Amino acid sequence: MAGANGDSSLIHARGLVKQFGDLRAVDAIDFDLRRGEAFGFLGPNGAGKTSTMRMIGCVSPVTDGTLRVFGLDPAQDGVKIRARLGVVPQLDTLDMELTVRENIVIYGRYFGLPRKELRTRADELLEFVQLTERADSKVEPLSGGMKRRLTIARSLVNDPDVMLLDEPTTGLDPQARHVVWDRLYRLKQSGVTLVLTTHYMDEAEQLCDRLVVMDKGKIVAEGSPRELIERYSTREVVELRFDANRPEDLSYWIDGEVTRVESLPDRVLLYTEDGDRAAHTLHERGLVPESVLVRRSTLEDVFLHLTGRSLIE
Repeated sequence: MAGANGDSSLIHARGLVKQFGDLRAVDAIDFDLRRGEAFGFLGPNGAGKTSTMRMIGCVSPVTDGTLRVFGLDPAQDGVKIRARLGVVPQLDTLDMELTVRENIVIYGRYFGLPRKELRTRADELLEFVQLTERADSKVEPLSGGMKRRLTIARSLVNDPDVMLLDEPTTGLDPQARHVVWDRLYRLKQSGVTLVLTTHYMDEAEQLCDRLVVMDKGKIVAEGSPRELIERYSTREVVELRFDANRPEDLSYWIDGEVTRVESLPDRVLLYTEDGDRAAHTLHERGLVPESVLVRRSTLEDVFLHLTGRSLIE
């Protein structure tokens, strides 16, 4: 469906603002979401990610600006929009007293789906998230990863066009995270459009075709993960760790070899296009750190460069 702006955007925002009293949580941001892509919002706590998702999901009113979802106005057409959305909130809201299958069937009744259709649909969704064997189990004893997969299955009961996923794998162990990633990737392959927030940079690199980095309510960067790395970082990073004899000034050793230096309490990061060459040059000039690690630049390097390393409470 074409957006109100006349293009193929499923979600279209211009000058979007969310105000809570004196706090401007979302500060005049612009973005467009295209059909079939995975789009991410990255940012530290308080950056405005969840507030933006809640406006898209029609559960928090827009303070100012333009927001269109499926070409519709959330203020006027919230019911129609929500019928086409699947929502995975930060915290699971499953009914612990019901069985796994009952959680899907009863949730589907909110969309007016017939019971017979829901039983078939529930079985299909449980197979999709690999929970068929637990269909008749109560939810309470399930692992965190199983509960998260059940929440995803439940959010798909209405066959949504767009999935809103707020921190979809927070708190899961690495194995459970990878299972969830696989299910989300398969959803995208099947044509479902994904919108997610995440604190995990590897998750964003794995899942997102495009993303925006938010800080203090504003969008500070936009692009694909690879584009952002190329724009805001270097090809490689050299991590140096020192013992008690860490030099105060590295300028002599790194002259001409690096683009940017970041000095942290436990290590020094050298941003360079050729990490092996830089490390070799440092050695030839007589710099002997306790350890040297050469790695490729990641989205986390970009994120911390744009938003800073200070902890925001």
